[in-house]
Amino acid sequence: MNWFTGIVLFVIIWWTALFAVLPIGTRPVEKADTSSGWRGAPERPRILMKVIVTTIVTCFLWTGSYFLIRSDMISFRHGIFAAPDD
Repeated sequence: MNWFTGIVLFVIIWWTALFAVLPIGTRPVEKADTSSGWRGAPERPRILMKVIVTTIVTCFLWTGSYFLIRSDMISFRHGIFAAPDD
């Protein structure tokens, strides 16, 4: 895996992990809007904390992915995932 592929993989994992981390710890607004009943965005979204947690989770997942890719445990050149020989 070259540096460009590593960065792209990191961004994809980060973006996916962000959507997994976003709902953690969010609480809706106590009083709903009187006319529509809409509660809207949470009072304290704590975005910076969620970005930091997402980055830490992504570092662990990216490191595991890197070693899995480099180990040839999953390979499209040989093994059960390989294309059939002509």
